[in-house]
Amino acid sequence: MSETVAAFMLNRLHEWGVKRIYGYPGDGINGLLGAFHEVTDVEFLQCRHEEIAAFAATAHAKLTGETGVCMATSGPGAVHLLNGLYDAKLDHQPVVAIVGQQKTMAIGSNFQQEIDLVSLFKDVAHEFVQVCMAPEQAKHLIDRAMRIAQATRSVTCVIVPDDIQEEPYSEPPRQHGAVFSSPGYKAPRVVPADDDVKQAADVLGAGKKVAILVGQGAAGAEAELEQVADLLGAGVAKALNGRYVLPDDLPYVTGPIGLLGSKPSYEMMESCDTLLMVGSSFPYSEFLPKPGQARGVQIDLDGTRLGIRYPMEVNLQGDAKETLKALIPLLSRKEDRSWREEIEHEVERWWQILEERAMQDANPLNPQRVFHELSPRLPDHAILLADSGSATNWWARNLKMRRGMLSALSGTLATMCPAVPYALAAKFAHPNRPVIACLGDGAFQMLGVNALIDIARYYERWTDRTLLIVVLNNRDLNQVTWEQRVLAGDPKLEASQVLPDFPYARYAELLGLEGIKVDGPDQVGPALDRALAADKPVVFEAVTDPEVPPLPPHIRIDQAKKLFKALRKGDPARREIIAESIKGKLPEFINR
Repeated sequence: MSETVAAFMLNRLHEWGVKRIYGYPGDGINGLLGAFHEVTDVEFLQCRHEEIAAFAATAHAKLTGETGVCMATSGPGAVHLLNGLYDAKLDHQPVVAIVGQQKTMAIGSNFQQEIDLVSLFKDVAHEFVQVCMAPEQAKHLIDRAMRIAQATRSVTCVIVPDDIQEEPYSEPPRQHGAVFSSPGYKAPRVVPADDDVKQAADVLGAGKKVAILVGQGAAGAEAELEQVADLLGAGVAKALNGRYVLPDDLPYVTGPIGLLGSKPSYEMMESCDTLLMVGSSFPYSEFLPKPGQARGVQIDLDGTRLGIRYPMEVNLQGDAKETLKALIPLLSRKEDRSWREEIEHEVERWWQILEERAMQDANPLNPQRVFHELSPRLPDHAILLADSGSATNWWARNLKMRRGMLSALSGTLATMCPAVPYALAAKFAHPNRPVIACLGDGAFQMLGVNALIDIARYYERWTDRTLLIVVLNNRDLNQVTWEQRVLAGDPKLEASQVLPDFPYARYAELLGLEGIKVDGPDQVGPALDRALAADKPVVFEAVTDPEVPPLPPHIRIDQAKKLFKALRKGDPARREIIAESIKGKLPEFINR
C-alpha cells in the first residue's frame, strides 16, 4: 500500500526531530491516528484533555528548546487546545498544532462539528495557519509549520481534513505552481553592529549604579552575564520566565521582580542610574526605574520587543550570549564596589526576612513554611514548575534556584492549570531529572485532577520517578481574593472565592500514587523528606492559611487604601488579615 498523507506527515515530523505528540483522539483525526500504527518513531501520548496536551507541548518547548507538537480533532477538540497554545504564543515558544477537520466536500455546509478553524487559530497561530487541501501540499505545510515555529518562536497550525488524511501521498509534480521544500532549521548568529555595541558599552561604563534585568532570552548566556555583572558591579533581577538563568545563591542576584518580586529587586530599580535589560519583555513599568531616572540598554533577539518597556538609549538586536561577548571587551571593571556591596547587603537581609516570615505561626499552617522547608531539600538538577495563583508568590520568592536547575510557568498569559501538565511533559523530556510542581487547590480542581491521571498512567516509564506535586489547600481562590481586596477595594466574595473541600492526598492514593497531607508546621520537614524519597509521584497536600498575605515588595498608598476599604466593608477575615499583615511586615523593620 502507498503511504497516506497522514503517515507522510508523521514521518516528516520525525525528520524534524519530533519524538512525541501530545493529544486526544476524535474521528476528525482518524487517518492520523491510524498512521501511528505504521510510523513507530513518533509516539502519540494520550492526555485526559486537549488543554493538557497543549500545555504539555508548550512545556516541552520551554524545557528543551525544541518544538512541541500537539494534536486534536476538529470542532470541540480544536477549541480545547486554545488556552495552552496561547500560553506558548505569549511566552514565545515554538509549538505546532495538528488539527483535524471535516471532509473537504462537507466544508461550508454547516456540517456537524464544522468550525472555521482558520479563523479560530489565526490569532494564536498568527505566523502560520493553513489547511491541507491536496496531498501534494503535505510536505511544505509541515516544513513551513516547523520552520516558522522555530524561526519566530511562535505557534503554528496545520489543519488536515479527514479525507485528505487518508489520501495516498504524492510528491508535487515538476510544473508551474508546484513547491518543493526541505526539513531542517539552524538558528543564525545575530550580533548588533560594532558601533551600537560601543555606544552601549559607553552608556554602561558611565553608570555608577547599574541594574541588570534578565529574562528567558538570556538563557545560555550565564557565564557572560556573570562576567558583565562583575565588571559593572551590578545586581541582577530576574523576570519569572528567566528564574533559572542565574542561581539565587549568587550574592548579587536580587531574585524576582514585580508584584511577586523581592524587596532588593524593587529597591535596586528605584535607586539605579543605569538599566541593562537582557532577553526580557517584563511588562510592569511601575517596577522599573522611573522614566528619565536611568540610562537604558536593551538586548533582545526579537527587534519588535526592543524599547517598548522603558525608554532605552541603546537598543541592541542580537543573541544574548553573542552580544554580551562582543560587549565584554569594551567594559572596564568598576573600582567603586559600594553599589554592589549595598545590593549584596540587601539580598542577605531579604533572605533573613523571608525565613522569619516563613517561621511565623498561622492557622493551621503558614504557606511560606512549606516553601522554606522545601528549598534546602531541592534535589540537584531539579525542574521547578509553578501554576498561577498565590502559590506562585512563595515559589518565586522562597525557593532558591541552584545552578543546573530549570524552571517554567505561564509567565505572560498567567493562566491557571499548567503546573501538572508541565510536570507530565517535564518527565517525558527529562526522565532522569526530579520534577517539583507547585499549585493551589483551585488549579488542581480545575485541571490538575485530570492531568494527575496521566501521571499515574505513565510514571513507570521514567528513569527517575521523583515527582512532587505540592498543593496548597486553603479552600480559597486566594490570589484573586487578595486582588479583590487590594486592587478593587472589595471584601472577599465568598460565593465566588470559597472552594469545596477535596481529599487531594487520598485522591493520589486512589490512583496508585503516594499522598501525604500536612496541617502543622512541625510536620512539613519530615513529610517532605518522605515525599522526596518516594519511588513514585507524590501529591503533597498542605492545609494552609488563606489569610497570610502575599505582600508585594512595596505597598503603595493606593493599595493600602483599597485594602482598608475592603476591611471597612466587612471582609469576613478582617481581623486575621490585619494580624497577618502586621506580622509579615515586622521582619522588614527588625532586619535593618
